[in-house]
Amino acid sequence: MKTYSAKTGEVTRNWWVVDAEGKNLGRLAVQIATVLRGKNKPQFTPHADTGDFIVVINADKVAVTGKKLTDKKYYRHSGRPGGLSVRTLGEMLERRPTEVLRMAVKGMLPKNKLAARQITKLKIYAGPVHPHQAQHPEEFPWQG
Repeated sequence: MKTYSAKTGEVTRNWWVVDAEGKNLGRLAVQIATVLRGKNKPQFTPHADTGDFIVVINADKVAVTGKKLTDKKYYRHSGRPGGLSVRTLGEMLERRPTEVLRMAVKGMLPKNKLAARQITKLKIYAGPVHPHQAQHPEEFPWQG
């Protein structure tokens, strides 16, 4: 018996809509990363992109627990001397709410070229409106 290995052309990709309002940031990111990789499918292959598309709405209303809004920090560096930039989670949610979820999901994907292709299937929007109605996305069966 041979081991099944999925090819990129024979994978059927679904479109899912996830409403992030009131959902915990980390728990939501875990489920999104699992679907982007395709680990929820029986034909999962580690070296092939077998995942689905995910559209996240209301990303600005994601929930966090504890004092993370003030204590969790995001660091960036420009590469120049003294170019360290630090922002708290609260500041990031005010300025760029979509990037908080994108960075959380990206950290849960493998660090290779395949993950760079998989993160492009994630579409995040701060409000309740998204432009992907033509793809007929279905409501994501939330397990959490």
